[in-house]
Amino acid sequence: MSFSLPDLPYAHDALAAKGMSAETLEFHHDLHHNAYVTNGNKAIEGTAWADKSLEEIITGTYDATAVAQNGIFNNISQLWNHNQFWEMMTPNASSMPSELESALKDSFGSVDKFKEEFAAAGAGQFGSGWCWLVKKADGGLAVTKTENGVNPLCFGQTALLGCDVWEHSYYIDFRNKRPVYLTNFLDNLVNWENVASRM
Repeated sequence: MSFSLPDLPYAHDALAAKGMSAETLEFHHDLHHNAYVTNGNKAIEGTAWADKSLEEIITGTYDATAVAQNGIFNNISQLWNHNQFWEMMTPNASSMPSELESALKDSFGSVDKFKEEFAAAGAGQFGSGWCWLVKKADGGLAVTKTENGVNPLCFGQTALLGCDVWEHSYYIDFRNKRPVYLTNFLDNLVNWENVASRM
């Protein structure tokens, strides 16, 4: 099968009032995300992965012992990561559903403590990568961080919320202020209904 670039679930300028500019979305979605689609399709063409789902390719090509992942994994995993990322944000007001709030309190003590841990994970990720709120196999919630394109699927976890901390995600709007970008993401951009639906 051949993968395609999904449309954004909102206009390019829809998040501008919340701190993510149209220029960022034009570069991030239209160029970076599209490159993962194009390069991923080229990488799997003619291989045993050509007829597999994104999830099957990611879990099948991830190598926990490798210093660097292979080209198929890198592009397909980043394709999947970004597909989730756009859905995890909204231009609309978003209140946190009670079941998610309760789960966060159970796992972190409070919603504020969760946000603190999530932002710290993203700020502390050296170089490019992601920070995540995940549901573990035992049903508990945890905050994690991953390098480059690695994601929770690699560890048998469910991604509830992910934030891209590659520089292309924030440098146009926030320059080198990654912690400010993360705080703005949590306070203004997250689609909490979408996060809760992933539980």
